[in-house]
Parts: sequence; structure tokens; C-alpha cells
Amino acid sequence: MLKHLEIVWSNSSLQNALSIKNYLRINFSEKEIDTFYLLLSAFENAVTLFPELYPSTSKNNEIRRAVLSRELSAFYRIKSKKNEVLALIDNRCDLSKWL
Repeated sequence: MLKHLEIVWSNSSLQNALSIKNYLRINFSEKEIDTFYLLLSAFENAVTLFPELYPSTSKNNEIRRAVLSRELSAFYRIKSKKNEVLALIDNRCDLSKWL
């Protein structure tokens, strides 16, 4: 039987998600917002069942990077039987803080 790990979103990752959603709402259509939510849902489902699915970053072995799309990555860590989402980052930005 597979263990399911709870997903916990940090305040900064929630702020990232809201900023991305607002950007999509202003610059694109509802379709892109729906796609964004589908990406987040697929990510949550995957790491709930397979927390070590995505590779660790070279900067910190505890932090993992899930590339959700060409434009978007989620950074998370496995902590106390939970997956803690630390940030949602646009891949076109400077990722040196994370990688």
C-alpha cells in the first residue's frame, strides 16, 4: 500500500501562485488559468504518491525541482511526512538561488 504525503504550501509559494494567476488573468485567457491549475493538480497528485519523483537541486539536496512546464517549476522538500512547496518560479527568471 502506498503512503500518501500531505502537500503543504508555504506562504511565499501561495503568493507565487496568486501572482502567476493574476498575470495569466490580465494577459491571457481563462484557458491558460485552467491549464495552470491542471499543472498544479498533476504536480500535487504525483508528489503525494511519489515524493522523490523529481530530482534534488545541486545547491541543496533537500530541495527538489519539479519542472511543470517550459515556463514553470515548483520547488519543494519532503519534511516530516509532508511535501512542503517552497516556491513556484518562472523558468525564464534567474534560478541561481535555487539551483
